[in-house]
Amino acid sequence: MIATFIIAATLLFTLIVMTLWNNILPAVLGVKTISFLQALGILLLSKILFGGFKGGWRGGGGHEWRKKMKDKWETMTPEQRDNFKAEWKNRCGGRWGMKPQRDEAAKPAGSGGFQG
Repeated sequence: MIATFIIAATLLFTLIVMTLWNNILPAVLGVKTISFLQALGILLLSKILFGGFKGGWRGGGGHEWRKKMKDKWETMTPEQRDNFKAEWKNRCGGRWGMKPQRDEAAKPAGSGGFQG
């Protein structure tokens, strides 16, 4: 029963990918249309490149990673937590992915914008 569902879902998803590709990309990017088997190949390739084969759509390791991070977080001191937050804010920006604005006084001399 589950295998039948998986096969039907795969075939339907492949058909959706092929239809979207053939109706959008040739007009927008000038690429050729693709066949059903080519759409299936694209799905398989994207699964290999982006999803892996650990199980589940997200690769199966999400819950394990979350548990490890939670355990690590709980063993950190408040100072370590603050350092961790500051480092990730520095790497990834503030809330909603917006990088914090640097203070102009903190910039080294000559690091301004375009000079010409």
